[in-house]
Amino acid sequence: MEQKNKRFKKRDAILDCVRETKVHPSADWVYARLKPDISDLSLGTVYRNLALFKEQGLITSLGTVKGVERFDGNTDPHVHFICCDCGAVDDLMEIQLPTELTCAAAASCGGSIQSSQLIFTGKCRKCQN
Repeated sequence: MEQKNKRFKKRDAILDCVRETKVHPSADWVYARLKPDISDLSLGTVYRNLALFKEQGLITSLGTVKGVERFDGNTDPHVHFICCDCGAVDDLMEIQLPTELTCAAAASCGGSIQSSQLIFTGKCRKCQN
């Protein structure tokens, strides 16, 4: 019974870690953040749980940024900006996703749209200076 509670404790900690940050973390970032408090946590456990959460729709993947998969605990539709130089990922919450775009995509594919992502890439303010 204690083993089961430990597994869910780790799982809950991983999910909370992703949901409570705005940095759009990688698995390595989550692992480094949690390892001091959960001594028996493995990087494999973090990867497996992130894959599970993504499959369950509890988090989203932004794809790979500079070769590393990045995640978002905010599953509400919103826009992202990714810096091609430093790899920073920012939410652009002031930009609303146009509903007509989703409707057009549904009409074009002849099906229904379950989720969408809009990602802009370029150079952030720091890298541009």
